[in-house]
Order: sequence, then C-alpha cells, then structure tokens
Amino acid sequence: MSRDAGPRARVTRQRRGGVSITSTELAALVVRALRTSDAPPYGEVALTLVDDATIATLNKTHMGKRGPTDVLSFPLLDPHEYPARPGVRRAARPRRRAVRSPKTGASVPLGDIVISVDRAIEQAREGRGGTDGETQHSVADEVRLLAVHGALHLCGWDHATATSQAAMWREQERILRAHTAAMKRAAAAKK
Repeated sequence: MSRDAGPRARVTRQRRGGVSITSTELAALVVRALRTSDAPPYGEVALTLVDDATIATLNKTHMGKRGPTDVLSFPLLDPHEYPARPGVRRAARPRRRAVRSPKTGASVPLGDIVISVDRAIEQAREGRGGTDGETQHSVADEVRLLAVHGALHLCGWDHATATSQAAMWREQERILRAHTAAMKRAAAAKK
C-alpha cells in the first residue's frame, strides 16, 4: 500500500474465535473512520482484539475502573491535531498540524484501539449492543461498531455531553452505512 493512500490500521487477534469478521475488513473499516475524521494520511493505528481479562487489566491500569469494558482507545495525538468536534469542549487553541510527514515509507502512530471480543459477544447476544445499548445484532456488527467508535475517539470525538454523543453516534452510523454499501458493491463486483 502506498503511503499516499491514507492512514493504515494493523489488526492483532489475541483473542481468537467468536467473531466472523476478517482482520482485513476490520482494518479497512478503521481506515474509513480515520479518513473521514481527517487523520494524517501517514498515520497508523493498532487494533487489538482481546478477552475480558486483558481489557479489565487495561481498564484498571489506564482508566482506574474495575472490570471489563467493550472498547478502549489510547490516542497519541493531541485533539487539536483534528478539526473541532460538535459538542466537544477543549481549550481555546486553534487547530494545528504539528505532526509532520515522516520520511518516505514511515508512519506516525495515532494510537491504539483494544476491543474485548467477550464483551462484544455478550452485548450482541443479550441485546445490549449498538449505540443505544439496547440493540440486538450480530457479534460481527458489534465489533464493527466498537472499531469505529474506538477510531473516532482517537480522532478527537467524544460522547461526554448530549450534543457530542448525538454527533458521534451520527458519525458512527454514517461510517458504518458507507462501509456496508462498499462491502455490498465489492461482493456484487465479484459475481
């Protein structure tokens, strides 16, 4: 892949099984979210699929919260590297692009996304998934949503207020609809 093609995503499966989605599709979905969020074209994200025990440890260590959660994001760039997001309050500094293009072929880490496959399975099966926490859908759809959610957090999106939450949820849905349409077009082209 040419570095001019846009940001990249690497997927690692520490927790195997339980979800029928390829690493290639997950990477493409994260890249779609990064592009729509104006991430640097030479940026790279690491997405790791883990179990509940692993994410519970990360949640305690980094967030100070007990127990597993569905997704964690660890952004490495200042939110001012991205456009202002609806409803997201931040210090009154203008947007900047301090991150310079690296040497040819190099990438700049944008952050990490960690998804608990165990949480995704439980939320999907029990109808506690989706953006409303009341949606029953496939495990793959729940993992897709969590991947987009995590990518948006890396790019300065948040859901701490009603306004920012509504905007972030709309953006997630827009990205997921575009991804689904692209997947359908690709499948039709193969026929």
